[in-house]
Formats: sequence, structure tokens, C-alpha cells
Amino acid sequence: MSDDIVIAVCLLLVAASATVAVAVREPARQALVLSVLGLCLAALFTVLQAPDVALSQLAVGSVLTPLLILLTVRKVRRRRRPPARDRAEP
Repeated sequence: MSDDIVIAVCLLLVAASATVAVAVREPARQALVLSVLGLCLAALFTVLQAPDVALSQLAVGSVLTPLLILLTVRKVRRRRRPPARDRAEP
């Protein structure tokens, strides 16, 4: 009975964090929400007795994917800025 409650709570957390990930518009915040989603999924996989899948989810879904998104956003924002010598001085 208590396992069912823990599974239900994990499923609600996964659904809520996935909904927030879709609703957020800014890529940097979206990456952070994806990290939280990965943690919720890892917890769900642990509760469902799939520790190997949970470890993979922690590595890829909670760390690697959000990190790559943040690095990409940073690089794109740097390219949008004009070089320092082209900017007008105050």
C-alpha cells in the first residue's frame, strides 16, 4: 500500500515537472527544469526497482542534457553580441 502512494507521488512530480518544462519559455530556465524532471524520473525508476535505469537517467537526463543546453545557450548568446571594439563607448 505504501509503495503505491510513493509511486503515485513520483508520477505526480514527473507530470508536474514535465508540464513546467513545456511551459517555460527561457532556455536556461528550461534546462534547469529538465534537470528537476530527470531527478523525478530517477526517483520513479528507483521506486519501480530499476536502479540501472535510474543511474542512467541521473547521468544523462539530470546532468548531461541540461549542461549541454546551458552551454549551447551561452555560446549562442555570445555570438549575438557584437565584438567589444565595435561597441560604442559611453
